[in-house]
Amino acid sequence: MIRVRALLFIVYFVTLTLVMGLGALPIRILRRRDAALRYAQRWSALTLWGLSAFCRIRIRVVGTDHLPDGPCLIAAQHQSYFDGFVWMNLVRNPAYVIKQELTRIPFVGPMLLLSGMIPVERSAGARALRSLMKASQDHFDRDRQIIIFPEGTRTAPGKRVALQPGIVALAKQASVPIIPVATNSGLHWPRRGWLMQPGEIVVAIGAPVPGSAGRASLIDSIYRSWNTLSERENIPHPVDNSVDPEY
Repeated sequence: MIRVRALLFIVYFVTLTLVMGLGALPIRILRRRDAALRYAQRWSALTLWGLSAFCRIRIRVVGTDHLPDGPCLIAAQHQSYFDGFVWMNLVRNPAYVIKQELTRIPFVGPMLLLSGMIPVERSAGARALRSLMKASQDHFDRDRQIIIFPEGTRTAPGKRVALQPGIVALAKQASVPIIPVATNSGLHWPRRGWLMQPGEIVVAIGAPVPGSAGRASLIDSIYRSWNTLSERENIPHPVDNSVDPEY
C-alpha cells in the first residue's frame, strides 16, 4: 500500500507541476516577480497537501514564535526534498539558496529565478561565495527571509557532516537573526527515491544563535541548537556537539 500511495503522489506531483508550469507562462512573460513568488508558494502548498493526502504524512511545526517579521537567515537541516517545499509558506518572503542546476529544470527553473531564489554554482569556489553574499544582502535589504542548508546536501537523519562555508560568510555579513532548524523529514521522505513513509514530519525552529562570535563558535552553536531541538522533539540528531576539527 505504501508503494501505491507513493505512486499516486508522484502522478499528482508531476501533473500539478506541468499544469502550474504552463499556467505560469504569463507571469514569466510579464516578469512579475511578486506574482512569481506567490505562485510558487501556491505550488508548494499544493505539493505538501498531496503529500499528506496520498502518503498520510502529517506536518508539525514548532517554535514559529522564533521567526521574526523581517529579514532573517534560516539555517535548516536538509534531509529530503520536503525541506525545499515547507519554507515557502512558513515565512512571508522566502528565498532559498539553491544549487545552480535546479534552475535548468523545465518549468520549475525559470520560476525559481523569477521568484528570487539564489542559485549557487558550487564548483566556482570563491567567486560563488562572493556572488552568494552580494545576492543575499540584496534580499535582506528587500525584507526577505533566506533559507540556507548549511550541510550542503541531503543528509541522513542523525548524521553529522561538516557545515559549508556559506553559512559562516552570510552570518558575518548580515546583521539579521540566524534561526536554526532541526527536522526528521528524511524518515518519511527518503534522501533518494520516492517511497514515502507515513507518519509525522517535525520542523523544529529554535531561538536565534549569535552570528558574530567567530567561525567555530557559530558552527558549534548551530549544532548545539539542532541537538537540543532534536532531543526535545524526540527526533534523530547528530549526537557529537563538539566543534569540527577543521574549524
